[in-house]
Amino acid sequence: MFRRLFIVRLLFLIPLASSRSNHSQEVENLLKLKSAFGENDEVFATWTHRNSVCEFAGILCNSGGNVTDINLGSQSLINCDGGGRITDLPFDSICDLKFLEKLLLGNNSLSGRISKNLRKCNHLRYLDLGINNFSGEFPAIDSLQLLEFLSLNASGISGLFPWSSLKHLKRLSFLSVGDNRFDPNPFAREILNLTALKWVYLSNSSITGKIPEGIKNLVHLRNLELSDNQISGGIPKGIVQLRNLRQLEIYNNYLTGKLPFGFRNLTNLWNFDASNNSLEGDLSELRFLKNLVSLGLFKNRLTGEIPKEFGDFKSLAALSLYRNQLTGKLPKRLGSWTGFRYIDVSENLLEGQIPPDMCKKGAMTHLLMLQNRFIGQFPESYAKCKTLIRLRVSNNFLSGVIPSWIWGLPNLQFLDLASNHFEGNFTDDIGNAKSLGSLDLSNNRFSGSLPFQISGANSLVSVNLRMNKFYGIVPDSFGKLKELSSLYLDQNNLSGAIPKSLGLCTSLVDLNLAGNSLSEEIPESLGSLQLLNSLNLSGNKLSGMIPAGLSALKLSLLDLSNNQLTGSVPESLESGNFEGNSGLCSSKIAYLHPCPRGKPQSQGKRKHLSKLNICFIVAAVLALFFLFIYVIFKIRRDRSNQTAHGKNNWQVSSFRLLNFNEMEIIDEIKSENLIGRGGQGNVYKVTLRSGETLAVKHIWCQESSHGSFRSSTAMLSDSNNKNNNREFEAEVATLSNIKHINVVKLFCSITCEDSKLLVYEYMPNGSLWEQLHERRGEQEIGWRVRQALALGAAKGLEYLHHGLIRLNENYRILLLEELLVTLPPVNLSSGFLLIKLQIPFISLLFTEYAYTTKVNEKSDVYSFGVVLMELVTGKKPVETEFGENSDIVMWIWSMSKEMKREMMMELINPSIEDEYKEDALKVLTIALLCTDKSPQARPFMKSVVSMLEKIEPSYKNNGEASYDESASDEITKVV
Repeated sequence: MFRRLFIVRLLFLIPLASSRSNHSQEVENLLKLKSAFGENDEVFATWTHRNSVCEFAGILCNSGGNVTDINLGSQSLINCDGGGRITDLPFDSICDLKFLEKLLLGNNSLSGRISKNLRKCNHLRYLDLGINNFSGEFPAIDSLQLLEFLSLNASGISGLFPWSSLKHLKRLSFLSVGDNRFDPNPFAREILNLTALKWVYLSNSSITGKIPEGIKNLVHLRNLELSDNQISGGIPKGIVQLRNLRQLEIYNNYLTGKLPFGFRNLTNLWNFDASNNSLEGDLSELRFLKNLVSLGLFKNRLTGEIPKEFGDFKSLAALSLYRNQLTGKLPKRLGSWTGFRYIDVSENLLEGQIPPDMCKKGAMTHLLMLQNRFIGQFPESYAKCKTLIRLRVSNNFLSGVIPSWIWGLPNLQFLDLASNHFEGNFTDDIGNAKSLGSLDLSNNRFSGSLPFQISGANSLVSVNLRMNKFYGIVPDSFGKLKELSSLYLDQNNLSGAIPKSLGLCTSLVDLNLAGNSLSEEIPESLGSLQLLNSLNLSGNKLSGMIPAGLSALKLSLLDLSNNQLTGSVPESLESGNFEGNSGLCSSKIAYLHPCPRGKPQSQGKRKHLSKLNICFIVAAVLALFFLFIYVIFKIRRDRSNQTAHGKNNWQVSSFRLLNFNEMEIIDEIKSENLIGRGGQGNVYKVTLRSGETLAVKHIWCQESSHGSFRSSTAMLSDSNNKNNNREFEAEVATLSNIKHINVVKLFCSITCEDSKLLVYEYMPNGSLWEQLHERRGEQEIGWRVRQALALGAAKGLEYLHHGLIRLNENYRILLLEELLVTLPPVNLSSGFLLIKLQIPFISLLFTEYAYTTKVNEKSDVYSFGVVLMELVTGKKPVETEFGENSDIVMWIWSMSKEMKREMMMELINPSIEDEYKEDALKVLTIALLCTDKSPQARPFMKSVVSMLEKIEPSYKNNGEASYDESASDEITKVV
């Protein structure tokens, strides 16, 4: 009996001992995981031997005290030892936790490789490693057959993904592996058998080929995202079987064909975006999708009318259909049922009247309908739409009077009514438009006097009122617009004097008052506009002398023709246009009479030339003539010798007055003059015989099949391709017409059948890249200069976004890592613009991405955010410390998640002075806004400038810097 009792008692003790042993092992496993993160007392303060594992922060246990959940997501974790070396996560110890069901490590800064030991976590139901900086390939996970949730998006993994191992994960309902740089691969067939799937996110994951018909098997799908891939072919018919779909995003691919018949079955669809493809056909299949909240189909080839049923969609809040070939009228009740916010139907063939009730609920922010055939009056109902930010209806056939309250909408940033038949007055309500940055009323029939209350719209950057019927004086109040960059009042009936107050518009770059009846003298105050690049006062009744102050300006365009000016033309302005001024004189301008020198000789004392003198002069002229013929012959012979091996007829297209010829440029394209290499060509510094220095970009071309090319200089023989020179010249000419103090001056292009050169001004003091990354230690840039750089660049971009009148969509201004002097890695097939900063030693370039044309203004904002990050952190866009397949944006975003302010301060470059680190942190916050993953969430450049300006130090009377406290509040609100 005693032996039996002993055995029973022993049997009870064995499980208890086993349980204690298991708990002890779990403690050791978790402490090994903790050691991978170095010193991090804030997160792991409770992870000690003194506590039970169930008391560890982020750990959950079952009723038996065994670890089931590890939740360490969004903790700003970095897996490195005390010496800063990356340590791989101990997945062997993690997976030794036999009851582990959830492993959440997403949204951190974890690096290194994900080891094959992950396969041992065969009880996992929930795995999240997304938004990290891992590297290498992801291991096969076919053993994780209980897995229901898999999130690896933006984790940094690359190479071949183990799609085949997914076929065993029959319980999987959530699959998110997008935003990783996988090797190109077709849509994985294994996914089609995972019939429990409800969520699939495969955007930006290098998918090629077609979407398979087998997609119809995933009948439980609610979300399907395949955007930003290289998917081609049509939308499969099988997709109409997915009746539970709430969101379908397939934009930025190469899809063709029509919407499949039966698409109307997807009646539960909320968001549908197939923009930027090549879809055809009409929208008839969409007229049954009454639950749509957002519809995006812009940049396709769609035709037909917009279904009238869209006017009855009571949940529709956003409609983007621009750049198609849609016809007919917009439904009258469109947007009248809910908080309708956004419509862009620009660049179609739509007609009829603008629906009146799209802002009925007071939520609309964007009304964009330019380049259509709309008629009638602009609806008065929008005068009460105080939420409007952008209103653009230019290039239509609209008429009538604009409701007066439209002028003063408080949040309106962009008002574009150009090229219509509007009439009536420009009312004094404009003084209430405190947010307005761009105003374009050009080419209409507006009349009356210009309101002096326009000074109340003190955010104005661009004002274009040209080609209307305005009369009266130019109000003095224009001088209060300190942000004004361009002012176009030409081709009106304005009279009186040019107000002296325009000299107070210190940001003014372009001023055009041509074709009016302005009189009196040109104000001397215009000479104080140091940023002025273009001045056109032609076709007026101006009198008096040309102000001496204009001589100090660096003008690309000066037109004072057809006035009543008198006196001499200053030498520095002789490249301008002064025709039609009979009172002007110049010794160097052929069409003006020469200015008198001293007292004129009397008729009685005039000397007559003797026959001997006449013969001597004739002989001298003949000698000079023959010498000239000899020089020309010699030059032509030399050129012939230089081009004996090819047919190169150099053609020069000049955009400014030149004092050199093409051979003077070509002969200096030598290796010793090389100053930079770009993605599309080399950059050379060319010094002319006159001593002037220019920058020359030699554009590389692909090899031609027309034989080898050998130019007059050996350095030009690297490229030979017969391109479309006419298209090249047209694009370059377009760029040359953009005049801004922050835009590098393009002097000319030199082209032949085989080669292309761009010649423009040379910026001698290097690039931002050199100053930040190549000259470290020589002379660190202080915060004041970095801040000036940020604000200067922002204003340049703001001008190009809001100050120019709808540039060709191909021209975008983006930031690349390659910042060489003032030359871009140019790709003219996409277009480019050069922007320089007015800082003594630094020049920046904004150029279109060489690898994509899928960009817009928000792409520019993203790129600007990258530059802000470089300025604040001093890091390059790509550093080894970011981890493989990661960059500065991913690094800072991952570091900033849930990070406390003190830790954010550690991201700031140590060279920045302590007293300015608060400001640097604010700028870094703006950079995060600019690089938001969603383009719609990024601010406009006008808002970025406003936020940066509020960070700018203002000095008190005692010389100490004070800061606008509202700046931080505003940034916080945006976040």
